[in-house]
Amino acid sequence: QVQLVESGGGLVQAGGSLRLSCAASGRTFSGYTMGWFRQAPGKEREFVAAIRRSDGSVKYVDSVEGRFTISRDTAKNTGYLQMNSLKPEDTAVYYCAARPGLILPTSRDEYVYWGQGTQVTVSS
Repeated sequence: QVQLVESGGGLVQAGGSLRLSCAASGRTFSGYTMGWFRQAPGKEREFVAAIRRSDGSVKYVDSVEGRFTISRDTAKNTGYLQMNSLKPEDTAVYYCAARPGLILPTSRDEYVYWGQGTQVTVSS
């Protein structure tokens, strides 16, 4: 089993920044992908970004490209989502997810492990 714990959410004004962290523990493995998803009230959980632990390859949803940066610290088994130029429409609960393997899926069904989520609220 892999446990994922997110932190770093909060309230920020539009144009501001936040950095989310996702600490992985338990049965971690060298070849896995970590992803970030978000879910706004009344909406489906949507893909935000993913990173391959082995080589740092990344993928983003178009709406955050150029504003968000996903990264990882392999020594700490921790992933990050740096969010800049935040907009009110970025308001959501953000979830960290992980899956074994080397692909970078965007479907939530492809991910095996999930964190509890952290709230991000962007005021206008």
